[in-house]
Amino acid sequence: MPRIIHFDITADDPVRAQKFYGEIFGWKFDKWNGPMEYWMVKTGDENHPGIDGGLSKRVTGHESMNTIDVPSIDEYAKKIQSKGGQVIIPKMPIQGVGYFATCKDTEGNTFGIMEMDQNAK
Repeated sequence: MPRIIHFDITADDPVRAQKFYGEIFGWKFDKWNGPMEYWMVKTGDENHPGIDGGLSKRVTGHESMNTIDVPSIDEYAKKIQSKGGQVIIPKMPIQGVGYFATCKDTEGNTFGIMEMDQNAK
């Protein structure tokens, strides 16, 4: 069964958001060495249930969302559309991580689907 594996928080001021979440919850932020300004968020240790996520600068059309791990982007994109949802940003590679698509559910909520594949280019 596909599960939420990652959350995304967007912020007008990423430094201010890191300070907020760090001081309140003790979360740790590490700058990602990727093609965009992005911080990986560590929310706790692996001995406790929960997920980690990421934080980026807010841009129009990109909002906070959860990402769900799926075995096949293509298969789940078809399922989402057949049940009234939308694929709003089609499958794209994230080098060394996998493939990602952004979708909307029937209520207008945005979410991501991720197919893990370290060979993605």
